[in-house]
Amino acid sequence: MSSQSMPRPIRSSAANANAPFSCPEEILSAAIEGLAGCEDTVLSETVCGGILDPNEVVHWVDRAKRLLRFRVDEAELRSEVPAVADGLYKLLIQIDLPESLDWTPEELTIRFVEKLVALRQMISLDMEAAYAGDPAAKGYDEIVLAYPAIRALLVHRIAHELNNDGVPLIPRIMSEYAHDRTGIDIHPGAQIGERFFIDHGTGIVIGETAVIGDRVRLYQGVTLGATSLKDSSRLRGKKRHPTIEDDVTIYAGSTILGGETVIGAGSIIGGNVWLTKSVPAGSRVMAEAPRQRVSGPNDTRDVLDDTTAEHWDI
Repeated sequence: MSSQSMPRPIRSSAANANAPFSCPEEILSAAIEGLAGCEDTVLSETVCGGILDPNEVVHWVDRAKRLLRFRVDEAELRSEVPAVADGLYKLLIQIDLPESLDWTPEELTIRFVEKLVALRQMISLDMEAAYAGDPAAKGYDEIVLAYPAIRALLVHRIAHELNNDGVPLIPRIMSEYAHDRTGIDIHPGAQIGERFFIDHGTGIVIGETAVIGDRVRLYQGVTLGATSLKDSSRLRGKKRHPTIEDDVTIYAGSTILGGETVIGAGSIIGGNVWLTKSVPAGSRVMAEAPRQRVSGPNDTRDVLDDTTAEHWDI
């Protein structure tokens, strides 16, 4: 066997397995000196100014989700609703609320508790849409426990209410938590109507100023985004994302961009479509099918995709 093909010996460090690693002092000192202080970078200045621990937000939203999904016993609710309210209040007093905001942390917390019943109703309608739209669903228990879209939508609907009341930062942390857990990225500012169904969900992006009507269905990889400028800061505060009217279905991989783009009610947008202009109600939009080459044992021939012949009343 040549020396090049011989396996490399494994270095044993068993004797020092329990001993802490000792970094050279000059390296350690240089790292500490470079990281210390509050003035060199935007990140350092932000942290030194005091920021909310995102783990506290995650803990609170998990408890709020459990309340809305699973708590129906009155005795449990007597203890759980005050606990969720207290958790939200303690988050609100840690952040700088805008001076223009009309409500105090106490009032914002009360407003949220008043919305709990409506939030449960909204997520229940989303569950009905999931069951009606997914033939693989065996029951509502599977949907509430195992469907990532329901988890993402529940977090979104909570975050959206806080965002609408002018609460900064907390809704954004919540939406990124849901994104991390489900692969579904919904900005808390997005307006989403009743009976919203996301099938699969991975890779979906819904931007801040998107408006989505009732009974809309999206599949994985759909982007409801904004067109970009070199100086995108000029778009801040303006409507940048599309409007999707009632009863629209958008299939996997499609991208719809722009604040003036409207997808008319009842339209069906096929997979991998790119749209930056509005389409009227009842439209059927699909990308031109690519040429498929099928190779058999005895021949090679071109076959055109016959997707256009499919029945679209889905």
